[in-house]
Amino acid sequence: MHYKKIVFLLFLFSINYSLSAQNTEIYTNNLKEYNYALELYQNKSFVAAQEKFNIVKAQFEPSSEIKANCEYYAANCAVRLGQPNSDELMERFVEKYPTSTKRNSAFIDVANYYFNVGKYSYAAKWYSKVNTTNLGLKQEEDFNFNYGYSLFASKSYATAKEYFLQLLDSQKYGAQAKYYYGFIAYNQDDFDTAGKYLGEVEEDASFKTNVSYYLADMNFKLGNFQKAIDYGLPLLDTSKRLEHSEISKIVGESYFNLQNYETAIPHLQNYKGKSGKWNNTDYYMLGYAYFKLDNFESAISNFNKIIDGNNAVSQNAYYHLAECYLKLVKKQAALNAFKNASEMDFSPQIKKDAWLNYAKLSYDIGNPYKSVPEVLKEYLELYPNAENTNKVNDLITSAYISSKDYKGALLHLKNKKSAKDKAQFQKVSYYYGTELFNNSNFEDAKENFENSLSITIDETITAQATFWKGETNYRLNNFKSALEDFTKFSKMPAATKTPEFQHLNYHIAYTNFKQQKYDAATNYFLTFTQKNTEDKVKINDSYLRIGDGYFITSNYANAIKYYDKALKTNGIDGDYAQFQKAISFGLTGDETAKINELNLFLSKNEKSIYTDDAYYVLGNSYLKKGQHKLAIEKYDFLITKLKRSPLVPKALLKKGLIYYNTDKNEQALTTYKNVVSRFPNTAEALQAVKNIRQIYVDIGKVDEYASWVKTIDFVNVSDAELDNDMYESAEKQYLQNNYKKAIPSFKKYLLRFPKGLHAVAANFHTAQSLFSENEHAKTIPYYSFVVAQEQTEFTEEALSKLALVYLETDNLKDAIPTLERLEKEANLPQNITFAQTNLMKAYYAENKYSKAVSYADVVLKNNKLEDRIKSDAYIIIARSAIKTNNTQKARTAYKKVESIASGEIMAEALFYSAYFENSDGSYRVSNEIVQKIAADYAAYKYWAAKGLIVMAKNYYELNDAFQATYILESVIKNFKQFDDVVEEATTELNKIKTEEAKTNESIKN
Repeated sequence: MHYKKIVFLLFLFSINYSLSAQNTEIYTNNLKEYNYALELYQNKSFVAAQEKFNIVKAQFEPSSEIKANCEYYAANCAVRLGQPNSDELMERFVEKYPTSTKRNSAFIDVANYYFNVGKYSYAAKWYSKVNTTNLGLKQEEDFNFNYGYSLFASKSYATAKEYFLQLLDSQKYGAQAKYYYGFIAYNQDDFDTAGKYLGEVEEDASFKTNVSYYLADMNFKLGNFQKAIDYGLPLLDTSKRLEHSEISKIVGESYFNLQNYETAIPHLQNYKGKSGKWNNTDYYMLGYAYFKLDNFESAISNFNKIIDGNNAVSQNAYYHLAECYLKLVKKQAALNAFKNASEMDFSPQIKKDAWLNYAKLSYDIGNPYKSVPEVLKEYLELYPNAENTNKVNDLITSAYISSKDYKGALLHLKNKKSAKDKAQFQKVSYYYGTELFNNSNFEDAKENFENSLSITIDETITAQATFWKGETNYRLNNFKSALEDFTKFSKMPAATKTPEFQHLNYHIAYTNFKQQKYDAATNYFLTFTQKNTEDKVKINDSYLRIGDGYFITSNYANAIKYYDKALKTNGIDGDYAQFQKAISFGLTGDETAKINELNLFLSKNEKSIYTDDAYYVLGNSYLKKGQHKLAIEKYDFLITKLKRSPLVPKALLKKGLIYYNTDKNEQALTTYKNVVSRFPNTAEALQAVKNIRQIYVDIGKVDEYASWVKTIDFVNVSDAELDNDMYESAEKQYLQNNYKKAIPSFKKYLLRFPKGLHAVAANFHTAQSLFSENEHAKTIPYYSFVVAQEQTEFTEEALSKLALVYLETDNLKDAIPTLERLEKEANLPQNITFAQTNLMKAYYAENKYSKAVSYADVVLKNNKLEDRIKSDAYIIIARSAIKTNNTQKARTAYKKVESIASGEIMAEALFYSAYFENSDGSYRVSNEIVQKIAADYAAYKYWAAKGLIVMAKNYYELNDAFQATYILESVIKNFKQFDDVVEEATTELNKIKTEEAKTNESIKN
């Protein structure tokens, strides 16, 4: 071999040898590091081991098994350290080294790790990747149990069952496998399989308690109630709280199903519910157990917790709840429960029975949600072939009558021909007529009385309808017809048995009086006073009218006698009696007695409506006797102190006359000119002008008169005759009640003579004519003209009508000042009362509560008031007190209202009575009052609805959640027309449901 070549080969060999030795040394060192990492792993130093494996793995070839092992152990450390990317690392290892011998071990190791630390869903995921082909028998059993239990713990029962099935005969896992296999079957309602395998481990101490529970529950579900009790009872002494609750439920319901209710109750009570909550079925069972033992109070306290129920159990519960209420005579509560049961279709028989009971109770106590006749009709529509159909039909009319829905009753009776129905029609027409009469709807009242009289089956009703038809004709000013009716009534045999007969003479007397048949009237009034000594008010009034009758027929001595009798009764209108007595003395020629009586009158009646008359008449008496100084003194008092009196211009004329007759011409002129300037366009002004002319003629200063008279725009001598003619032509039509012709005639007059002699009268009569033709709005400018002038005989009536027109259009801005003037200037008591009552209402509407109350107090001082007006006054006081949070005053006022009111005002008063009783904690009393509203005033829906909310609150305070929620839901459903009521009911309902949902899982709030 060539020398150089040999040397080169030797050189290469030495290099290779050196490199090989170096690589061996490196590999050996890396292996040592690998083994050190493995030792750390085996010593569970996973953090250090992971770090070492990650460093070492870089030193090995990519295809090296040791490199694969490094990545396996590093990922395994990540798993054991719970690092977030541990699963990702292990999956990356499996993908990267698919042929690694550690692949299957990786799956098993990771799965076992998760299994041992109780992360069964993670374990199941990794067990699912394992290939069991090469596993030994023991390894396969371990795998099947671990994987099966991981699936079981993850609630994958169907898959878990397959793995436990393979272990049923295993010596190591057999008992556990049977237990879990049996449990899964139990959970899947496969009770045969469950019974078989759970029964095989029943005596195993490890499972005994649980197995007994499952067997108890399973037998309960299979209807083997005694077996369920036998398994469950022994567990109660040793079970923990949660298990004790569930076992108590099984045992209690088993006893319940065996109808051993008394034994069932304590076990049912020991059940604590799911998350501390019962459901509707739980409450039903305990309630029903108490019901079967006749412990109705306890039954109710459980049934009434069933809220929002809508299934067969709930329908049953509500029906039995209603029965419990009836046993305890709680009819309103029973009505609600029967109604609820009747609205469910789960049991047709229960529905039908509940409906019948609901209808009966509605008739018995009233229905706050729907009119009783409607309820009865609805029952007949649902069950037209029911055996009690005829009886229910008969109750419908009676229900209309008892609820005072006479209009509905008449519609129901329309076209019915039986004698029974006709008798009902006669009675209902009469009742409806009296209701309309009491509401001052006289035309419709008369029509109904006439309808009643078209049938004469009941003699007493016929007599009463005749009387009230007469009274209605009287109110309509049909006095002749009224007298005919009263006379007919007096001849009816049945009339003597009626309460109306006692006062018949009084009514006949007034009817004659209104027809100016004063002798006949006086005789009937006298007869009345002789036969009716107890009715002091009517006797006093009769004495006054007897006095008037004698007065009008110029029998002044007897007039004085009966006015004096009226005074001695100390009744109303004493001021009138004394004034008339004084006038009567004057008409007998005893001027001194007249003066004395008038002075006595004035000393006692400073604020009488006859005070201005008394001063004027007294002044005239002094004038007649020539006592001019005293006469002027009385006239001056009237002129200065009572300046709004229509007698002021007349007093001025009289005063001017005294000056003229005593040659005090300048004073006479001043007085007469005062009349002309203050009261133009009046008869007194025209008379004053004439008197002024006469004085100027007397003193020879006609030219001064001519100059002065030109300054007066209402006097035009050349037009005076035409002025009078045109006015009289229009007035003639007015007096004949021919208003359609009167209106254009008066307007024509006012166009020609806007400031004419009769301008005030023409404006007033135009307004009155328009008012009579129901053109109320058009009267305003004419009435306004009248009230803008100085006081005249028309002022009071104009103020009254003008105020009424403003009130009709809700124009309170103009109504209030008009009413205030009317109150101050009116002479007629009815106008003063009208002003005061409407002022109290207007101020209330304007939210001026203190003024409203002040006027209400004034109104109540009037001892002549009808109860209707009194109740209006008290209601204003009460409402104002409510608005201003003066509860005590509201209570007192509403109590007053209750004693005198009727209709809607009574419904309101009763509502507040219930409201205050609720505030005082008198919940049962409050409910009784609300029930009265439902029974007697259901037509007034708003107050009925408001009352029901109070009733719901009462029931909730009485621990009856069912009643409370049912009532509130019914209010929301049935009274949608009242937004404020629905809003309040909704708020209250949500509040109650939120509270009840804390203990009842069936409630969805």
